[in-house]
Amino acid sequence: MTTPIDVLIPAIEKDLATLPHVIDAVRKYVKHPIHEIIIVAPRKQRILDLCAKKGCRFVHEDTVLPITKKNIHYQSKTWDRSGWLYQQLLKLGGDKLCSSKYYLVMDADTVLIRPHVFKTGDKTVFYCRNWSQPEYFHTYKKLMGKSRSAKSSFVTHYMLFEKAKVKLLKQAIESKHNTSWHSAIMRSMNKSKQFAFSEFETYGNFLYSSQPGKMILKQAQNKSLHSSLPQISPSKMSSLTRTYRSISFHKRKGYLKSSKTVAK
Repeated sequence: MTTPIDVLIPAIEKDLATLPHVIDAVRKYVKHPIHEIIIVAPRKQRILDLCAKKGCRFVHEDTVLPITKKNIHYQSKTWDRSGWLYQQLLKLGGDKLCSSKYYLVMDADTVLIRPHVFKTGDKTVFYCRNWSQPEYFHTYKKLMGKSRSAKSSFVTHYMLFEKAKVKLLKQAIESKHNTSWHSAIMRSMNKSKQFAFSEFETYGNFLYSSQPGKMILKQAQNKSLHSSLPQISPSKMSSLTRTYRSISFHKRKGYLKSSKTVAK
């Protein structure tokens, strides 16, 4: 594939168990020339060391947006998703960090296990699933003034963004709400809901509403696992690659304030 891309991975220290594997898999399975892999994270020595070891560019997360995580208050008595929301805003801030026309956003807990192509001619490939959180679309309607346009869900833990289109999305949001795009997103969310905004649903539906013919939608075939990557035997991995394109190691408990308050 000839379309060069950058790769953007927001991360925090707890992602260090999976992040090296995410980086290695991107280099192995993304079939585009990669200009650079950018890790957006807090300035922690272990993260800096990993970036040096893997040849990635480190960007301090506090330098990307006019706001930082401290400005985000998205929590209840039992959960705190401020960091989760902040990472989504950082992904949308990637157009200011990347020098390539396109940048691939990867979640730091998701490892590709089969080859991936994101551009075919003038069309962009989006990996999709069949279910989503209804609240994502309530927020989208408030934000954009219209309902979702695609039947599939774009939430699959990685997506190719086009810088010019990200800029158009932000401009559309800012002109509608007469405030900064990130403020508009936070104001449009119902913050009593644990899943109230999706950068992937927002960008995917924004594109689909105007140029569905420029998009190729493929089934994501992502598998969520609760083990760790080193625990997966070669035969198990071989079996996974026959069925799935990627695997995610979700540790949702990271969002919970106290295990004592959570119903089983």
